[in-house]
Amino acid sequence: MTTETLVADRSLGTVPVGWDADMAVTALYSAHYRSLVRLAVLLVRDVASAEEVVQDAFVALHGAWRRLRDTDKALAYLRQSVVNRSRSVLRHRAVVEKYAPKGLPDAPSAENGAIGELERSAVIEALRGLPTRQREALVLRYYGDLSEAEIAHAMGISKGAVKSHTSRGMAALRMALEQFS
Repeated sequence: MTTETLVADRSLGTVPVGWDADMAVTALYSAHYRSLVRLAVLLVRDVASAEEVVQDAFVALHGAWRRLRDTDKALAYLRQSVVNRSRSVLRHRAVVEKYAPKGLPDAPSAENGAIGELERSAVIEALRGLPTRQREALVLRYYGDLSEAEIAHAMGISKGAVKSHTSRGMAALRMALEQFS
């Protein structure tokens, strides 16, 4: 007789009044677990999380069974519990994503560092080959980031001479670096 009642109750979603929590939750579980998981999967977009949500809903129903006023609404209670728990999962994911550590920027490769070192040493070597005034003008301009007026004052020459030394120095530097590569 119990088997016949379970089969009949699966289709209706109702639970006989005299059942205790174990029997009622077992009957509801066997009748509605899959449909509740499908509902949760649509909400949380993840099967594992959906199964966990549904399991938690059944555990909560078992714990609240004595407090249910109308046991015929146990399935509605389960559905609402699944929806609410799915919302909680989604809120938790949003918080985790918001405060997740950001990935580190891509680090340059060791090869990049070696090439950079070679280029720097080539530039330094080419600078050493320049006449003193041209080297001073280029270093003050591009390393010291000084204006033409500041360079002229520092070197004790006119702004026109600074322009001339910088221009000639850049041309000589360019030629030396082209020969290097």
